[in-house]
Amino acid sequence: MNVRFNLIINFLFIKNMKPSTFTIYSLILILNISFSIDLFANSTNNTDSPPVIIYKTKKNYNKNVAITLSADKSTIVSYPDPRDVGENGNYCYPTRLKRGYLLDNRGIDQNVVFLSITYEEYAKLKKPLSIEEMQKIIIDKNPIKKMYRCGNQYDYKNIIEELNKIITKKRCKTCTRIK
Repeated sequence: MNVRFNLIINFLFIKNMKPSTFTIYSLILILNISFSIDLFANSTNNTDSPPVIIYKTKKNYNKNVAITLSADKSTIVSYPDPRDVGENGNYCYPTRLKRGYLLDNRGIDQNVVFLSITYEEYAKLKKPLSIEEMQKIIIDKNPIKKMYRCGNQYDYKNIIEELNKIITKKRCKTCTRIK
């Protein structure tokens, strides 16, 4: 849209130019369009890719369904549909990393809690549990020891290997601590 607008404005100015000015102006216009198209074609917006969250929990909740509470831990604000947690043995468990860290595969944040129901059990449900039912089976309202955001998924070529390298070198400082 910007390029079209520029072309229209530029055309209006071209009508009243001398031939030598027209040649220089045309060259600048072509370079401008070429540069704009090249920037557009090569741009990648990594903020559009999912965030990379690594974390440690107080206990092993790897197979338990994760839900999100409000910041004050009083209200459930997000939970998955049973169809979204996986099926036939392919569940969205976190990926184990070195030194007890886990790579999130569900979309959790610092307000995550875990339910006493496993992904396998939850996937068999026809519909999500009610909010009241979920509140009754929250295991721990503060299960996270540490949590970091380490950029976005498209920032990595081999995410597990690269994260393990960061963790092993104790360079979680290259990530932003969330909790």
